Amino acid sequence: MISRRKLLASAAATAVLSRLNITKSFAAQPKPQVPLIISTWNNRGANEAGWAILNKKGRALDAVEAAARVPEADPKDTSVGYGGLPDRDGHVTLDACIMDEKGRAGSVTFMENIMHAISVARAVMEKTPHVMLAGEGAYQFALANGFKKENLLTENAKKAWEDWKKESKYKPVINIERHDTIGVLAIDAKNDLSGACTTSGLAFKMRGRVGDSPILGAGLYIDNEIGGACATGLGETVMRAVSSFLVVELMRQGKTPQQACEEAIRRLVKKTPEYKDLQVGILAVNRAGEHGAYSIHKGFNYTLSLGNETKVHEADHFIK
Repeated sequence: MISRRKLLASAAATAVLSRLNITKSFAAQPKPQVPLIISTWNNRGANEAGWAILNKKGRALDAVEAAARVPEADPKDTSVGYGGLPDRDGHVTLDACIMDEKGRAGSVTFMENIMHAISVARAVMEKTPHVMLAGEGAYQFALANGFKKENLLTENAKKAWEDWKKESKYKPVINIERHDTIGVLAIDAKNDLSGACTTSGLAFKMRGRVGDSPILGAGLYIDNEIGGACATGLGETVMRAVSSFLVVELMRQGKTPQQACEEAIRRLVKKTPEYKDLQVGILAVNRAGEHGAYSIHKGFNYTLSLGNETKVHEADHFIK
């Protein structure tokens, strides 16, 4: 039989080895690659605006808002803010949401006449007990908080709408101008995460249609302990799959951001018989600064800023 003295000595040795292994495990973990900012599509200007904040040790929340405001103010961007293509009745309606490292969130949907939907969403988060405001309520809230009423329908967007009315046929177009919803994820110097998502929605959509962009867990989700994800593409498909939340939960289970994005797209494809006729792209980061991107079709790209370098990358895709 093993004596009590030998048993205690063995237990002590095991404890020491266990501590050594834990120390070794922690030492082997990669140093977080932060700060960083990543956005859907070719959005160098957006990333640069966010990086200017992160590079000065600013907060990730400020960075993603600043980044989203760039395409919102660009009249040449037909999928976001000013210049966004209208619904079938000629109205430009905006959706946006924002989420910070504390799990707080704000969202606006079906909002008209206010350019910076992302900033209104942040105001909802910080100034109200609510998460989402819609339509006229969102518009009145924006005016009450100092936002300016503006006509968002540009001449180019109006002409596109008038041309569309000649046949009034609606069908989502894959990778139209290689641009769609703008999703932004950032990690700051404190290793805190935030995310933003903003869009004018599908061109010539039915009046009142809302996509995935303002829906937490669909178009965007952040968990500061794990990472964040955002989606772009046909919003109805993303809403049904709750894709951004799924990606974060897959990372919680140990998958890398890339593995999580690929699994989320595979599940979406499996449950969507018409998947060949639509596009969805997903972007993700974890707390270590690793990122992933994947889409149904070829053509989804994203912009990454890390270490004072900004590059546009092509995402891998399901249909080869």
